[in-house]
Amino acid sequence: MTRSVAVVAIGGNSLIKDTKHQTVADQYQATVETCHHIADLIVHGWDVVITHGNGPQVGFILRRSELSRHELHEVPLDSCGADTQGAIGYMIQKALHNEFKRRGIAKQAATVVTQVLVDRNDPSFANPTKPIGSFMTQEIAAQRAQAEGWTVIEDAGRGWRRVVASPLPQRIIERDAIKCLLDSGFVVIAVGGGGIPVVEDEQGDLAGAAAVIDKDYASSLLATSIHADLLLISTAVEKVALNYGKPDQVWLDRMTLADAKRYLVEGHFAKGSMGPKIQAIVWYLERGGKEALVTNPENILRALRGETGTRVVLAGRTIVKALI
Repeated sequence: MTRSVAVVAIGGNSLIKDTKHQTVADQYQATVETCHHIADLIVHGWDVVITHGNGPQVGFILRRSELSRHELHEVPLDSCGADTQGAIGYMIQKALHNEFKRRGIAKQAATVVTQVLVDRNDPSFANPTKPIGSFMTQEIAAQRAQAEGWTVIEDAGRGWRRVVASPLPQRIIERDAIKCLLDSGFVVIAVGGGGIPVVEDEQGDLAGAAAVIDKDYASSLLATSIHADLLLISTAVEKVALNYGKPDQVWLDRMTLADAKRYLVEGHFAKGSMGPKIQAIVWYLERGGKEALVTNPENILRALRGETGTRVVLAGRTIVKALI
């Protein structure tokens, strides 16, 4: 029997509940909770690829690197991405292994350190906007900009920060490895943090880029490239809302592709939060995807049953007839 494939995108911030729970042990406990809900999905017959964010984790590595730069080399941004893919992948693998053991499920999880090709001429390289790393004084920021060619900006009155490009993903380099593992029955963890951004030179050789790819955009591209039946974006809220946080807020149970595109144009979804998630879903559906869901981890199973969450479909009917 053909099994359905879901790409499940979880945020890096979802592994850090608050400023008092940032340690590796705290992050692992949050991972355990999320993986419990993902295992429910697997029990109900889904083959799963898990993607994840890594913003806070990369920030921690950069901060450690900056603090120790007087005696150790600093870690390049692309290597930070690779480091977090391995570390977060390890936490997810361990959590799923233990969850599968408790449930008597004959499954294994594997992490693919994933490179994602971006266009070296992407406009974002000429206009970097993604803040990374720690806050600096204006004097130190100017010194780093001069010495290392950084672009720095004043960030919301809190200090100065480095900004890097956020190019659009073009191709998942390890796509075939991910698909092979998935077809062999593995739960695959891939495209962590949006993938490690790489560019091609004239000979087709790859080089790492000092950039950050949006995790949801890369998850959308991955879902398209492996012909996933469902793109499930797990986030901090149970449903998507129009006029979020305002007196006239309206929760959405369902959107069509046309609805989603219209709401984006009307500015209902903030660029730093829900906007990229809805844009990622739009691209997935436009490129042949079937259906998407947005909900928080604890409601994944209920959302699949149609009890909560926001479902996004191509038109006026549900494309996947029976999710569970």
